[in-house]
Amino acid sequence: MTKAYSRFLTILFCLFLGGLLVWHIILPDAKHSEVENRTLAQFPKFSWNALVEGSYAKDVEAYFADQFPMRDAWIGVKARAEQAIGKQEFNDVYLCGDRLVSAVPIPDLALVERNLASVQKLAGRVPVMVGLIPSAADIWQEKLPSGAPSWNQQILMDQAEAFGLKMVDFRAVLQRHRQEPIFYRTDHHWTTLGAYYGYAAVMRALGGEPLRMDMFTPETVSKTFYGTLYSQSGVHWLKPDAIEFWVPEDGLTVTSWRTGKPQPSMLYDRLYLDKKDKYSAFLGGNQPICVIENENGEKQEKLLLVRDSYSDALAPFLAQHYKEVHLLDLRYYRGSVAAYAETQGIDQVLVIYSVPNFITDRNLVLVGR
Repeated sequence: MTKAYSRFLTILFCLFLGGLLVWHIILPDAKHSEVENRTLAQFPKFSWNALVEGSYAKDVEAYFADQFPMRDAWIGVKARAEQAIGKQEFNDVYLCGDRLVSAVPIPDLALVERNLASVQKLAGRVPVMVGLIPSAADIWQEKLPSGAPSWNQQILMDQAEAFGLKMVDFRAVLQRHRQEPIFYRTDHHWTTLGAYYGYAAVMRALGGEPLRMDMFTPETVSKTFYGTLYSQSGVHWLKPDAIEFWVPEDGLTVTSWRTGKPQPSMLYDRLYLDKKDKYSAFLGGNQPICVIENENGEKQEKLLLVRDSYSDALAPFLAQHYKEVHLLDLRYYRGSVAAYAETQGIDQVLVIYSVPNFITDRNLVLVGR
């Protein structure tokens, strides 16, 4: 390589970096990434203390990483390049044919014990049944790359039974239907079909009979859903998922407590179907308290779900049977679950979490209050 050619490459590289810097300065800072569905870092406020502690430099680094020109496109290029050299793991997400599966890391066992003990304490005050939803990595273990590490989720089921907790066996019913599309391909949640099978398992565990599948008329409301695994992995060349609504809204009244006060809401918030976070169309997404009322429910009883986001697709099915279905999200509801159940006249409490959320959630300690 001649000196002239070396200089040419050096100048070209410097012009490239300089052009990106100018581009970055000209472009207005983005506040939110639709692809990643998260808030992006903004330029930090300077302080001498932050500079000395090193946090200012880290915040500046995070800012430039988040505001890099064409960031989403570069992430996709990086994932494609890694795939070309045979890589199958992308930011803790595995590419398994035409779908993405997130492996489950070994949990903090002390935290798991603490969460189970808190649920056990709640069960000493009100009727409680626990449902632990295995992830796609458990149901479709054979789809993971050979040797891919993923924690054995059956361990948690066994621990819960050892605590003497009454269980809904989601694992058995999902295993029976493992040949069906029970999880989204680009998202970690179960599909509406998977939620239906989960609903059937809940009803049978509570001594009831679920409605037959042919009693519902699925409505495909979106064919352009890209979920959290799509965002996390950078694998942006898969086909989008479809979202279905099964349960009719007629006869149901939905109330949400998003701001501490009751507000009319809906079973399906279709405005989210035009956004990246389409799964939030189920009940309108995250909120402290949501109540679904059905005056024509065959059971004049009240059901309380202490839950994560999987229950957003599950609750509409349960609302076909119960007078009231209450949902509490402990990320936003900080009160006593037992006191809520007692004051609201709840007949049955269900603690329903996906396994990955249960083993990492630090809010579950609240259920023992």
